[in-house]
Amino acid sequence: MNKRYSDREFINFLQTELAISPADIGVMLRHRESDSAPLPMILWQYGLVSLAQLTQIFDWIEAKTYVGIYSWAIEMEI
Repeated sequence: MNKRYSDREFINFLQTELAISPADIGVMLRHRESDSAPLPMILWQYGLVSLAQLTQIFDWIEAKTYVGIYSWAIEMEI
């Protein structure tokens, strides 16, 4: 499934809601190229977020995906 949010939205969420530092976000972005894992898993793998924060991230992604699918269904008049 295509993601329904931009990297900028995701980074903004990390900074404003989870108080992830710019340095930690930089680590995540540097490892995105070498790791094939999704960005949330890179954050967790390198110890940059707790399990509770990872859950919040997945909840945010799920909400964005749900809104995106809902918007698509309205556009398609399903």
